[in-house]
Amino acid sequence: MKDFWVSCGHHLLDRDEGGGLLVTDDFLKAYFARPELVPPAEACAAEQDLHSALLADPRKPVPSHAIAAIADPDARENWQVMLAFRDRLLGHRTLEAAYLDIVRRGVKIPHLFLNQLVHVILRNVLDGCEDPYVLRAAEIFFRPQRMTLHEGSLILADEETIAGISKTPLSPLVSMLGIPAEAEIDVMNDDNAEHYFEHSDQFHVALDLSGGQRGHHALAQVMTRWIRHLLAIEVDLEPFTEARDADFTWYAGLDAEGTRIGDALWNGEELSETLRNRIAGLYRLTFRDPSGVIDKARGGPVYLILAVGADMVMRFKPQNLVTGLPLKHVEGPT
Repeated sequence: MKDFWVSCGHHLLDRDEGGGLLVTDDFLKAYFARPELVPPAEACAAEQDLHSALLADPRKPVPSHAIAAIADPDARENWQVMLAFRDRLLGHRTLEAAYLDIVRRGVKIPHLFLNQLVHVILRNVLDGCEDPYVLRAAEIFFRPQRMTLHEGSLILADEETIAGISKTPLSPLVSMLGIPAEAEIDVMNDDNAEHYFEHSDQFHVALDLSGGQRGHHALAQVMTRWIRHLLAIEVDLEPFTEARDADFTWYAGLDAEGTRIGDALWNGEELSETLRNRIAGLYRLTFRDPSGVIDKARGGPVYLILAVGADMVMRFKPQNLVTGLPLKHVEGPT
């Protein structure tokens, strides 16, 4: 079986009998080893002691006065945010359950942490997958993508990679792997797709998301598996190309711009050419068992809208596949 996305830390986690991810001490220690939390040489004794204590026992309860004793205000804030996130993870049996609680309650956590959580859960969802198109499409879930029109094709490339400078500090795992800050961009095709596994942590392969190409079908597969894993619901999902005649009984935007476009269509507004050009994908979702669907939406499909912002960057929101579907109460993982 081919491995991929080693930098997400999935190998540091255990699984329960249902396939959910169990937090381990080693996984927590990887967070405490992040550059933002490693005290500099000039850090005060309180910060140094706290860091050492948590590396020794990453589940150790930390009283508020231990944080207040840290002299540097930025360091205090970093530790407050990190420990609140740690405690939220430890408050649930699995990472999946913690993620569901975060997105359902609208808990405010740093985008970095939320994307990392999606990254490692998605690695679990796709364990055993050997289709590089599906894996590349899955990167959309946790890494912003820049869309470019090239020779009539819609090409998605990793925003941080093409910028040349990552806005996110490298994790210790990425540093250990020796992943370069910049990498040459190639568009995935049948000739180079199998090489994806050799450099999956570099995020330097672009994806053709043109209508009728494999990218849309691959992304539909990822969304189907995400919903099945988190909600234990079976759906069929297919891409289509024209929303003009769609009966919008229910819709969900897969990003902020997609939601705005869906709202306009719902209200019967005519989309401007600018908004139409921002649509990157349309998907029709049907439930195999409609008994769990609310009455208002039962019997009809759910339309999913994927778009890019004015800056031509796609910021996918996988949480909308949890909170945006017309479902009766669903427990999901615990």
